[in-house]
Amino acid sequence: MLSNINLNQSAFILYKWFNSLFLGVSIGSVFTIYEPLEPSVYSLGGIALAAAMIIVAKFYHKILNAYYFFRLSLAVELIVMLMLIAFLIFSYSYQTALLIYIGYQITFVFGSYLVRAETLVLNEDHILTKIDIAKQIGYLVGMAVSYAFYKGVEYFELLSDKQEQVYYIHFLLVAIELIVITLLWKAFNDQS
Repeated sequence: MLSNINLNQSAFILYKWFNSLFLGVSIGSVFTIYEPLEPSVYSLGGIALAAAMIIVAKFYHKILNAYYFFRLSLAVELIVMLMLIAFLIFSYSYQTALLIYIGYQITFVFGSYLVRAETLVLNEDHILTKIDIAKQIGYLVGMAVSYAFYKGVEYFELLSDKQEQVYYIHFLLVAIELIVITLLWKAFNDQS
């Protein structure tokens, strides 16, 4: 069912590493960004997420191929980039928190699909092993970078306010996300 693609596996593995690095660096910041939201928002968001994931699953017969895998992966990464930029421009507010929450929920809608498509596109166990190891190492490095950043700015008394810390770590997140998008593009469009 998957069309033949000329996937640059090295670029894809690096893409997954940087994607997980992004997750590791960003994971702590969402709690600060989401602070203004009421608990009921998470319930509604969860309901919308589950319903949307059912709709996406209904289209697997059409979208479970390399063509849509690349395009939906790229769409997810572009949504993430837009959320980062929106946060840097508008900073902290209820509306920004809600926008970022909705943006992440939209990206999560495609989570199961992307995992299934990745397995089908790269159906060789040694490549999947490399990808999963790269993802875990990227996540661990990202968490360590995040920890070092927060502790470093506190220790050197550069930023004591947690909202300022989260704001400034977003510049690093934008840089990482640019690398993620570049590597994703290279993985599917590199003709070397």
